[in-house]
Amino acid sequence: MALSLDANNLVRLIKKAAQDALQASSPFALKLGEVVSVSPLRIRINQKITIPATQLLLTNAVRDHVVRLTKEDGDDDEHEENAEENTPEEQEGDAGDPKRYTVHCALAVGEKVLLLRCDGGQKFIVLDRLEAP
Repeated sequence: MALSLDANNLVRLIKKAAQDALQASSPFALKLGEVVSVSPLRIRINQKITIPATQLLLTNAVRDHVVRLTKEDGDDDEHEENAEENTPEEQEGDAGDPKRYTVHCALAVGEKVLLLRCDGGQKFIVLDRLEAP
């Protein structure tokens, strides 16, 4: 028994296969999510899908992190004027010494975030938080 397809059905099947292949090979997609838990971090992207911390990669825009800053000559003139009043333990080092500061950017429950889906949905990069309109 021979299987016969008319030309229109064959073209439709080829188009469908090409579309499926293109969607499957799509490595990245932007998604919107909402933080539902911070410890452990979980982000919901729809009613059925909540992403656990093990699948989330965080940028510095959405997590606490440490930066090192160097004071340039001429910066903070007011602090320089009051430096003599400080005890040696309170004084900052030389102008060229980098100091460590913590930047507090951790996510909070209820915040909306922008995610980049990668690895076919196995990992999500949390790019940034979104402000409510």
